[in-house]
Amino acid sequence: MALLIWNKLLLMRKLLSIFIIVFVLCSGLNAQPFIQEVNAFAKLDARQSPPDNAVLLIGSSSFTYWKDVADYFPGHQFINRAFGGSSLTHLIDYVDKIVYPYKPKQILIYCGENDIAASKTVTADTVLLRFKTLHRLIREQMPNVPISFVSIKPSPVRAEFLPTVVESNKWIKEFCKRSKKTDFIDVFGSMLGDDGKPMEEIFVADRLHMNAKGYQIWKNVIAPYLIK
Repeated sequence: MALLIWNKLLLMRKLLSIFIIVFVLCSGLNAQPFIQEVNAFAKLDARQSPPDNAVLLIGSSSFTYWKDVADYFPGHQFINRAFGGSSLTHLIDYVDKIVYPYKPKQILIYCGENDIAASKTVTADTVLLRFKTLHRLIREQMPNVPISFVSIKPSPVRAEFLPTVVESNKWIKEFCKRSKKTDFIDVFGSMLGDDGKPMEEIFVADRLHMNAKGYQIWKNVIAPYLIK
């Protein structure tokens, strides 16, 4: 009987130890969201050195899924360091890993949409402040590299957030105008139909991410801003 109790105690201790280990590991992952994606970029760089004087893409999934971006812009090299689900806060947290290691001729940013969709408490002022923080951090290390912010797009599935999207774009555009070597690339209006609503046909089934038609619109709007 005593041996049975002792074995049960040992089993409980082992299970408790396993639980603690799993809890610590999960807590560490939660404390560093997207760390696996960011670390994967470093592994890519270790296998093959990224080119200098390329266009650096950072931001969320609208850039992440643009796998064939180089096909849209012949004559330009790209380094895509966007990761799906990211907000401006994540770009701020990882700026030393997704921006500083590179020597780009230009930085394109698409981000802010997930910030707005994450909570109704996130206002246009919040998004502007986060972008200004990211902009400052980049400028501290790269004072002369042109920065271009691609406007937050009108995703049909996030129609309830459109007023905040519009206001965020407005304030960021004003900030870009006042900032040296900083452009605001407005794709928002080109993604609306004649009825003033987002064009459903340029999005995939989730009504959030774009298909080739959507990226063709982006190509047409972005192309004049790319540095030759």
